[in-house]
Amino acid sequence: MALFDNGLKGNIFTGLAIGLGAAVFAPAVLPVIAGIAKPVAKAAIKGGLLLFEKGKETLAEAGEVFEDLVAEVKAELSEEHEQTTEASPEDEASV
Repeated sequence: MALFDNGLKGNIFTGLAIGLGAAVFAPAVLPVIAGIAKPVAKAAIKGGLLLFEKGKETLAEAGEVFEDLVAEVKAELSEEHEQTTEASPEDEASV
């Protein structure tokens, strides 16, 4: 535990002074930090929501394009199948 040996050798009065200073300045500093952090947090949340909505729209559009492509391919396959079934009886009749 040599890592903690140097950290724990500090004077107890130094620790008390730091704790007391933090307790004294915290009520003055925390409202300032909160006043700055709240608008930043709101802006980040707003940006995240806008990005999420835009992503949903983009994904929906991509889904529609994919569905259209699938429908086109199915129509082409159906058309090819009809052409081959129409051609088959003629080939069999001529043989």
